[in-house]
Amino acid sequence: MAGLAIVLPTLNERENIAPLVARIEGALGPDGWEVIVVDDNSPDGTADAARALAVADPRVRVIQRFGRRGLASAAIEGMCATAAPLVAVMDADHQHDPALLPAMRAAIEAGVCDIAVASRFVEGGTAAGLSSETREKGSRLANRLARKVTGVELTDPMSGYFMLRTDALRSVAPRLSGIGFKILLDLLAAAAPPLRVKELPLQFAERRSGESKLDSAVAFEFLVGLYDRSFGRIVPSRFALFGTVGAMGVAVHMAVLTLLFRIGGEGFALATVIATFAAMTFNFWLNNRLTYRDQRLRTPGAILKGWLGFCATCSVGALANVATATLLQARGLHWVLAALAGIVIGSVWNYALSSRVVWGRF
Repeated sequence: MAGLAIVLPTLNERENIAPLVARIEGALGPDGWEVIVVDDNSPDGTADAARALAVADPRVRVIQRFGRRGLASAAIEGMCATAAPLVAVMDADHQHDPALLPAMRAAIEAGVCDIAVASRFVEGGTAAGLSSETREKGSRLANRLARKVTGVELTDPMSGYFMLRTDALRSVAPRLSGIGFKILLDLLAAAAPPLRVKELPLQFAERRSGESKLDSAVAFEFLVGLYDRSFGRIVPSRFALFGTVGAMGVAVHMAVLTLLFRIGGEGFALATVIATFAAMTFNFWLNNRLTYRDQRLRTPGAILKGWLGFCATCSVGALANVATATLLQARGLHWVLAALAGIVIGSVWNYALSSRVVWGRF
């Protein structure tokens, strides 16, 4: 049985897997470890490439996921899929150096810590692989916020490279949210009693091949992770996100309505119809990018189909919105209040059905 499992959450990392396995072998030797590739059904065929590698190398295993995405949830799934007493998580893009694995394992086996974390900001580490000074500053700010949530003093709580005992992971796994890109933040915040941590210096390198997954929405997703650890048990994160996007949609709705009804002189009913569909389109775009980021529709065909499905599933809510607003305005209620009342009625339907039909499964 392998003594150490290395979990590699992947999305479009086809060209990186084989070279990384070779680097891991160079760091750990030929025996005593396994690699678990957890792939989110990558369009570039990462899972197929990993399976081809596994045919010749029994140390490599593959989990291909369908209908769900996200680095944190992939890491949890991979860590729970091994019988090895130790498990590590690292990126597959070669920014995390496998040469650090023996030192991490030695620290845990010696009882120095419960979890060993590779840090870009501890003495001896560097964040040279970050693409810009702005991203490095943003990472440091995120670290300060994360320390407030976890209560653990770390230089790099946003690190995606760490190792711990699998029994410790399994004990905390039911309390993990699996939201966002930073599973370490989730682990440290959920662990009771707190995990003893040792940081080791990481020379954070540049990506070997492919494109970075860290787009502008990751900062938003990080905030969602902080919210989920703080308030997620009171108001579910997905609902809070949908409500936030909906509130922004209200602003779009009211702006279009004001432009057409108050400035353009259109009838209230027609202006409300146009404003409703403008807000629906905006809500679809932002929900696809943020609320359902882990299930995001990406290809033009999928986006068009998703938008049509969103409009169709929201059509009843939109009808209720328009009918309610028009009726109340006709009976003397101020047009702003009438519009807001229609929005509230329509929103209940929109959340309930679009979550299932557009981004979920029947």
